[in-house]
Parts: sequence; C-alpha cells; structure tokens
Amino acid sequence: MRGNLTAADADDKSDGFSLRLNTSRLITSRMNILRRLLLLLLLAVLAQGCAARRGEVFQYATINSLLAGVFDGDLTIAELKRHGDLGIGTFNGIDGELMALDGRFYQIRSDGHVYPATDTMRTPFATVTHFEPTRTLVLTNVPSLHALEQQLDALLPNKNAFQAFRIEAEVEQLKTRAVPRQQPPYPTLADAAKKQNVFELKKVTGTFVGFRTPDFMSGLNVPGYHLHFLTADRQAGGHVLDCIIRRAEVRIAETTQFLMKLPEAGAFQNTDIARDRAAELQQVEKNGSR
Repeated sequence: MRGNLTAADADDKSDGFSLRLNTSRLITSRMNILRRLLLLLLLAVLAQGCAARRGEVFQYATINSLLAGVFDGDLTIAELKRHGDLGIGTFNGIDGELMALDGRFYQIRSDGHVYPATDTMRTPFATVTHFEPTRTLVLTNVPSLHALEQQLDALLPNKNAFQAFRIEAEVEQLKTRAVPRQQPPYPTLADAAKKQNVFELKKVTGTFVGFRTPDFMSGLNVPGYHLHFLTADRQAGGHVLDCIIRRAEVRIAETTQFLMKLPEAGAFQNTDIARDRAAELQQVEKNGSR
C-alpha cells in the first residue's frame, strides 16, 4: 500500500530538485566561461599570426627558376595580395613588370604602358610584403642607381636582414625596361632580356618599390637591390636600370621574417635551379644600365 507523502518528504524532493537545478546552472555558467576563454585564446592566436605576417617578406618561386626559363607559375594575383600590399615581380610568360603599391597591383608592359593587374592573372616570380616602415630619410642629388645603392647601404645597420623600400622621388632622368611576353618553348631569362624595351623618362615624379636581399640568399632572390618604378600618374615605369634623383623620401621596412612558396606543378619540378647563375643574373639586372 502506497504511503502518504508527508511535508518532510515534499521538502526533501524540493531540495533535491533545487540542488539539481543549481548544479545545472553552475555547469552551464562554467561552460560559458570556458567557451569565452577558448574564443579569447583563438583570437589571440589569430592576432599573433596576423602580426607575424605583417612583418614578413613573402616570395613565390626562386630567381634561379626564372633565370632558367620557368616563366609560368600557378600563383594568382588574388592570392599574392593576401601576402602583401607592396612588392615587385613579373607575370606568366614574362609579360611585363609587376609592381604593387598601396595594395594595388600593376602590370608595366613592353609597350611602355601601365595596366591594372587582374586577380586571375598569375605570376612565375614575385616578392611582396605588408609594408610598415621602420625608418624614413631624405636623399638629395643622387647621380645614379649605383650611388643610390651605396648611400642606402651606408645607412643600413643590418646587411643580413631583408629591407623593403618605398621611395617617393623627383627624378631628373630614369632608365627602365620591360621584357615582351614570351611564348613556349621558353628561352632563358638572359635570352629573353635581349629583346627588352628600354624607356627613357625625364623630369618625372613617382615611386620606387623594391627590396634589398641579403647576399646569402643568392639563387633564391636577387642579392642586393631590385627596384621597380611607377610614375605618379600611373602611366609609365618598369624595372629600374639607372636613375638621377633630385630629391627622394625613402621609407624602409626591415624584417628578419621570410616565407617562400614554391610552384606545385609545371616546369619548376624538373628544372635545374641549383647551378650558379650569378653571371646571367648580372647581365639581366644591369643590362642597359651603363
């Protein structure tokens, strides 16, 4: 026979329900706190990763692969943009010079004109960074590209770090070049550069963009200085061969962080990029500068 429920029994059940309810609320509260902590931790990790990338030089492929005639890459301009807002390079087929400035990417073709680069275009070689200058200086009456390099070298404390440059300049004379688009089977870059178009500009204002790469990076990138130029009106420019500068405001970003991505398919996989191509590089980089 079922007994009658007393007041004490009711109180016990009520207390048990209340305990279970309070325990459930405590668990829920702790889980919410844990979720918030995990979210804060995730945001901190992401922020740290973004901060690291902000001071990083990103490079796609190697200068030796380009010298060897690997003129087609699989990296799109859209992907390249994620790694930097300032930089230099070229386009598939060596179809002109690539220059990135303020997050906008330009193609300076062998016809001497400047075109906006589309996100679907691809590059076989490029170097970019999220530019955050650590130093600014002013130079005046620089008589040549060689003199510019010497003056900058004298002011750089760390020759074994990467230096990214943005140089706003009033230029008396400027010599640039761009190589016409090549067709497969591709020649070496030295042979392709023999057909380059050279442009002479006088009394222009514009921006030099580029990098100084440590000498120990030979074979991976251009040791020393590599600069491209774009006029203020975005109408002309190219790979810099020589210059006479009246006044320049030089902004420098030094970094010891470097990230490289290699092509995942194509000619790069079976091309000899280990051989010493320093003589070829000197011919390509300085051809027409004297």
